[in-house]
Amino acid sequence: MPGTVPPVTDERDGLLSYLRQQRDALRVTAHGLSDEQARLRPTAGTLSIGGLVKHVTDSERTWIALVKQQRDERDVSGYLEGFTMRDDETLAQLLDDYALAASETEKVVADVTDLGQAVPVPPGVPWFPADVEAWSVRWVLLHLIEETARHGGHADIVRESIDGATFHPLMAAAEGWPATPWLQPWKAAADR
Repeated sequence: MPGTVPPVTDERDGLLSYLRQQRDALRVTAHGLSDEQARLRPTAGTLSIGGLVKHVTDSERTWIALVKQQRDERDVSGYLEGFTMRDDETLAQLLDDYALAASETEKVVADVTDLGQAVPVPPGVPWFPADVEAWSVRWVLLHLIEETARHGGHADIVRESIDGATFHPLMAAAEGWPATPWLQPWKAAADR
């Protein structure tokens, strides 16, 4: 995907297009990483690229389950596990699962006739407002854009801490852009 969202046809297309762009930006931060590098936590925090991909996948599925008004049966005691890329997981598997979650979101949203449709707020969740009964599908999509963008920013910092790579050179490499005087596609250290 180019660095900007193409023109949109309507609100639904705009929301989904911006969500796609944020997903793509997060995927770009993983470009060229080995599984070992994707597990690295090189900053003062505990975040890794693989763990961030895993978390946003889980978050997107959780929010879409709410849109479908399905009960969340996950064990919340494993919340921090959702930020961890285990040794038995590969970056390719996590990225494939993220793509699957994205396609699931697209299908669910395509079937929603009104983006103002109520999405009930689950009661008793401490980080959800007690004085709000429902969000809308529109609100959920905006929240997913915000959540993905926030964690994409985390991933940018983690990636730069791993090997110095930054977003635009990574995007140029991932998309096969030609080198220009002002932008050189990223190359692995062994290829420089």
